[in-house]
Amino acid sequence: MLRSEIEMFMKERQTLLRVTGAAAVFVAELDSNTLPAETYEAAELLAEYLNETPEETLNDALEAVKAGIVGLGEASA
Repeated sequence: MLRSEIEMFMKERQTLLRVTGAAAVFVAELDSNTLPAETYEAAELLAEYLNETPEETLNDALEAVKAGIVGLGEASA
């Protein structure tokens, strides 16, 4: 039972890392000068939460989405 709980938590962690990594990439690519005013507050909030994320966790998150981002870059080329 404990093993299945740990496995569930590890899967959830991977999902959260992918979401965090994708959000970090999204914020990094945003151009605040062209961002619609009604979305600026949400983007700022997201950036604040990402800045509060420990560096090691953020590195893990970026690593979790690395393959997906490379794949996206190839698809648009």
